[in-house]
Amino acid sequence: MQLLGILAFVVALLISVMVHEFGHYVTAKHFGMRVSEFFLGFGTKIWSTVRGETEFGIKAIPAGGYCRIEGMSPSETAIGDDRDFYRASGWKKLIVLGAGSFLHFVLGFVLLLALFMGIGTSQVTSTIGSVSKCIPPSTGSQICTATSPKSPALLAGLKSGDRIVSIDGKRVTNWSKDVETVRNSPGKPLVFGIDRGQKVNGAGSTAPDFEVTITPTTRVVEGRTIGQIGVITKFAMVRSDPVSAVSHSVSIGGSLIGASVQALISLPAKIPTLWSQAVGQKPRDTTGMMGIVGVARLSGQAAGDTKLSYSERIAFFLGIIVQLNFFVGIFNLLPILPLDGGHMAVAIADEVRAFFARLRRRRRPAAIDVAVLTPITLVVFVLLAGLTLLLIVADVVNPVNFNL
Repeated sequence: MQLLGILAFVVALLISVMVHEFGHYVTAKHFGMRVSEFFLGFGTKIWSTVRGETEFGIKAIPAGGYCRIEGMSPSETAIGDDRDFYRASGWKKLIVLGAGSFLHFVLGFVLLLALFMGIGTSQVTSTIGSVSKCIPPSTGSQICTATSPKSPALLAGLKSGDRIVSIDGKRVTNWSKDVETVRNSPGKPLVFGIDRGQKVNGAGSTAPDFEVTITPTTRVVEGRTIGQIGVITKFAMVRSDPVSAVSHSVSIGGSLIGASVQALISLPAKIPTLWSQAVGQKPRDTTGMMGIVGVARLSGQAAGDTKLSYSERIAFFLGIIVQLNFFVGIFNLLPILPLDGGHMAVAIADEVRAFFARLRRRRRPAAIDVAVLTPITLVVFVLLAGLTLLLIVADVVNPVNFNL
C-alpha cells in the first residue's frame, strides 16, 4: 500500500503539471499564438503525434512537462510574424502566463469540492461510541471509584450506538456545535431525542425513537463550569451538501493559499535550519520545509496506515494534492525568471515603458528581450536547483517523522 501511495502521488503530480501546461496551451491557442510542442516529460522522445501545428508526445524522463510557445522573445523566433508571443498585447501575455497557476487553483478547488461532497471529512458525530460509568470529580482523574456517582447517561439507559438527534426539541445537525447546549446547561434538565435504529416511526420519519430527560452533571474544566452527561461520541467521515461544500472549499482554499504565501515569505529564514537538518542530522520539524521526496513518502505512509479507513486515506491524499497545487500555483507567480511570474513581470515592465512612451508622444519601445536576462535566469535556476537538492538530501537522510 505504501508503494501504491507513492505511485499515486507521482501520477497526481504529473497530472498537476500537465494541467498547468494545458492552461498555457489553451489560452495561447485562443489568442492565435503558435504552440509547437506539448510534451509530458523531458529527454529522449518516446512517442509523439502531430495535431495541426502542435506536436504532442511523451519523453523518457517523467519529471514534469512543457508547452513551447513560439516567439517568447525577439531572439527566440525564426518566423517573426504577428503570432509571436512577444508581439501580443500586454493583457494577452498576462492571461497566457497566469493561466497555469490559475488552473492549479481551479484544480485545488475542484479537489476540495470532491473531498467535501464525495468522500467527506472526519468529524465528531452525535452517535455514542461509549457510555462512561461515572463522571470523575476532578479534571486530572478519569478513574471511577466505588463512591463515584454514576453518569447521567448511564442512569438514563443510553447505549453505545445510540444517536442523539435532538436536544430540547432542537434537531442536532452539527455535534461539535450542538454539544455546547449540554456544556452550557450544568444542573439543568434537558430532553434528548434518541435514535436507536428501531424505526418505530417509519423509515422516512425524522422523529426520534424515544426521548429521555437527562440532567448534565456540573464539572469544572480548566476553570470553566460545564455540564456533562458522560458519553464519548464517535468520529466518522461526513459528506457536506453542495452549498456547504462550496463554502468550505472557498474558506479552506483561501486559508491554504494564505499559508502558501506565508511559507514562501519565511522560506529564506528556514534554509539555514534545513541545512543543519540535512548535514547535521538535527531533528526535522513537521511544520518545516519538505521536498517532493518527503511528500511522496508521506503519501506512502498515509496509504499504508492501517489505523485509517480507506476513506480517510483517500481524504488525506487529496489534502496533500490540494496543498501541493495551491503552493505550486503561488510559487509560479513569484516575479523571478524563469518562473511564470518573472515573465509576467517582464510583460508588465513592457507596458509601463509603453505607457511613458505614449505620454512623451514617442513610439512604443521594443519589447524587452528575455534572452538578454539569461544570466539572471541561470542564477535563479541554480539557486532553485540547489534548494531542491538540499530538500531531497534532507528528505532521504533525515526524513520528517509524522508518526503515522
